[in-house]
Parts: sequence; C-alpha cells; structure tokens
Amino acid sequence: MNHQQDPYGNCLARFVFPQPVCKFKIEVDLVADMSVYNPFDFFVEEAANTYPFAYGPDIADDLNIYLRCDAPGPLLASCLAQVPSDPMVTVDFLVMLNMRLASDITYEIRMEPGVQTPEETLGRAAGSCRDTSWLLVNILRNLGLAARFVSGYLIQLKPDLVALDGPAGTDHDFTDLHAWVEVCLPGAGWVGLDPTSGLLAGESHIPLAATSHYSNATPIAGLAADVEFAFDMQVTRTAEHPRITKPFSDDAWAALNKLDQQSDTPKVTGDVRLTMGGEPTFVSIDDFESEQWNTHAVGPDKRRLAGQLIGRPDACFAKGGLLHFGQGKWYPGETLPRWTLSLYWRKDGHPIWNDPDPLDREDTAEEVGADEARALLTGIAEALKVPRDNVLTAFEDTAEWIIKEGNLPENVTPDNSKLTDPEERARIARVFERGLTTPAGYVLPVQRWQAKARKGWMSEVWNLRRGKVFLVSGDSPVGYRLPLGTLPHIPKSDYPFIYPQDPT
Repeated sequence: MNHQQDPYGNCLARFVFPQPVCKFKIEVDLVADMSVYNPFDFFVEEAANTYPFAYGPDIADDLNIYLRCDAPGPLLASCLAQVPSDPMVTVDFLVMLNMRLASDITYEIRMEPGVQTPEETLGRAAGSCRDTSWLLVNILRNLGLAARFVSGYLIQLKPDLVALDGPAGTDHDFTDLHAWVEVCLPGAGWVGLDPTSGLLAGESHIPLAATSHYSNATPIAGLAADVEFAFDMQVTRTAEHPRITKPFSDDAWAALNKLDQQSDTPKVTGDVRLTMGGEPTFVSIDDFESEQWNTHAVGPDKRRLAGQLIGRPDACFAKGGLLHFGQGKWYPGETLPRWTLSLYWRKDGHPIWNDPDPLDREDTAEEVGADEARALLTGIAEALKVPRDNVLTAFEDTAEWIIKEGNLPENVTPDNSKLTDPEERARIARVFERGLTTPAGYVLPVQRWQAKARKGWMSEVWNLRRGKVFLVSGDSPVGYRLPLGTLPHIPKSDYPFIYPQDPT
C-alpha cells in the first residue's frame, strides 16, 4: 500500500496484489466534528461582489482547468438563456441557480455506473446527486465561474425536536455517498453548493475529493474479474454536548443532583447562604418570530401572556402568594423602564395574600381619575391613622412643559406636534390634553415606626420651595417621578435612619 496525492491535492491509497485474492474489503472509520456553522460566513472581494465579474490576472491562469467546458447542447443552451443577465449580488445569484436546479431536477437513487451528461439530466428532469452536480458545474463554467466536482459523504442526523413548520427531516441518523459542487469566489475561496437540496454545503458535507472532472473523483478504480459489489454505511454518535434541545440524560441528571447534594452539606453546616440573580427568558411558542419576542422590549401580546404565566405558580406551589406589578429595569438605549411582575410566597405554605381579585384589575374598562385617586389615598391615611392633610397634590411641572411647548414649531400644536419620536409625541399630547392645572396624582409620605414603644405608621408634611409637588417628566407612575431632591435638607443627626435587626 502506498499513500499518494493526485494533481488536485486529494489523498489516495494505491494497493498492489502480487497474488489473486477472492475477497477485497475496504473499511473506513471516520470521526467527524458535526458542530453547526454558518455556511454564509465568508467575505467576497469587492470586485466580485456583483455578478458578472472577471477573475483577476493573479488567479485566472490557475483556474483555467475549472473553467473548461464543452459546447452546450440545445437543452443546456436553453437553460443558460433563461438565466437572468441583469447585474445581481453574486451570492444571491448562486443561491438562485442552486435552488432552481433543486426544484427543476427530481432526485433519484441511481445505481447504474457513470454520470449523465447535462443534456440527459435536463431531458429526463431527473438524476442522482452526481448527475445534478455535474450539470451545475457545466452551467457555472458556461457563465464564467470556476467550478469543480466534489465527492464525499453526507451525514444527516435526526433533529432533537420535530419542526413546527417546514419539512420534518430524517427520523434516524444516516450517512451516504454524496456529490456536490464548489465554486471559486475571490476572497471566499471554494464555496460548496448542493443542487440536490438547494442549500449551501454545511457541517454535514464531508468532502473526500475535489476534481475538475467527475471521472477523477471515482472512489475506487482498478481491474477485477467476476465482481459482486456491495457496501454498507453506518453513523454513530460518539460524544454529544448537552444543549437546549437535548439536555442531560436521566442518568446525568441523577449524578448531577447527587453531586449538588454533596456540595450542599458543607454549606448548610457552615451556614453559607446563596442567592440567584437574573431572570428566565420567556418566548411565546405561537409567535416567536415577531419583533416583540426578539428585539422589542414591549409588544401587543407580551404583557398579557406574562400576566397569565405569573399566575401559574400560584396554582402549583405558591399558594397565597402576593402579586406585585411594578417598574423594572431601565436598559441603556431604551427610553422607558420596563415593567416587572413579581410573585412572593412563604415556603411554609402560610398565605401572604388571600384575595387576588383586587390585584387583577388591568383588563377592566373602569375609568379612574383624580377624584378616585385622592379618595384612595385619603382612605389609606385613615386606615394608617396619619393626618389626611398630609395627602399632597402632584402636578406635571408647568415650567418644563411650557418650555417644551415653546420649542415646538409655530405651525403645530401640542396635540399634533409632528414630532418624529412617537413616544415623545404621545407624551406631549397626553399632558396637554389633561391640562397642566389638573392633578397628575396624589402623594402620601408614610413610614413604619421603628420603635417598639409606639406601633403603627408615621407621616410628615412636605414643605417645598415652589409650594406644590411638581413631578419629574416621564411616563412612569407618580411614585417613581417624585422630586425628592427638592425636599428640605435634614442634618444627619435628625435623619430617620433605618437600623436592620441584628440577624444573630
């Protein structure tokens, strides 16, 4: 046995038998890394970014053998005449050609030796992978694109999950001999095209030989007599990393839980307490491609589905939990904070909140205004036994909004400001529609008494330089827009510090 290389750089093995043999068996073991990669992850030189283009003088001579082709027959000439002649992005052009062959030529398993000519494949509108690939090679060469014939393996693995739409794919792992095409793109090199599937070659395409003519890519060549030929191919997964679609096996989970319990023992003994930050990411299964589940912070269904989701733990393990809907994180680049839905419950099963109905009022059509808001805070003041006079009226900052109105063009009005930012446009219209002299809300300062000698709540009177509570501009609830920086200065000796209870 001698290892060699052919003129194209493909690896060969030459066997010589001094004596006749009755059986000749070739067994190939191959370990392939099937890590998924993006077949479009390449760059094309600017000069070749648009088809048609010409290869530069530095590589043109080296590509001559991959541009050589016979005069096209009538069927191939007709096929070439149907190719669009207008300038087109090169990658889009190649994808279009590849997909057209996959659509027009029916795939068939053909065990007869040899490769069909382009005329035969077009005339039958059917062929094996090698037939369609040789047709594509001839099409590309007639269009001035260097192309070569590739022979190798195609490995297809059963997907972890059944596709929600489109073809389901194979129901078992398998591999087979396969042929496809590579086209030379300046800057990108040889790019694989599979006209059988209409896709670019990916991690499942394992190339063994690439040649200018299919006859030089024959897997086995030689002389023998009275041959009975057979072959068998199998694929086995040797190692797999856990992933979202196929996580740990049951045995791996059991081992992981056992290890966790072992690591918990010294933590419990040493009174080491751990917390977990972050939050899970929820994506709707019904509309997972829309912007609200990919790039936008909010959307028409996001808030409604989130409310349904946070109610589910209450029925399972958070009996008597307290729901709290409030302001969440404010990410850089976003004009407004997001909202946060929180659920609090006790591990001992004792309920924190017994009547969830008053907390679930967001879908009601009931209109509430300033009078209802004042009545609510007045009732809270009476229940907490603090002076009702401490309820303060909060207004939008008149001075700030007068300046905003003054900065608008003279031929628009606040309710139709023509601003390009829809949020700012809606905010201005909403404030002026309500009126700057109409209360935006009410405020009641309260704090729980710390001293055990006096139980209950305390309140205070806010004395402000401008006489009224003028809110910070924004769309958040009043409680998040309080002008706390305008409150009277308090010396440290008089500040009502909160002293946490000693945990020991």
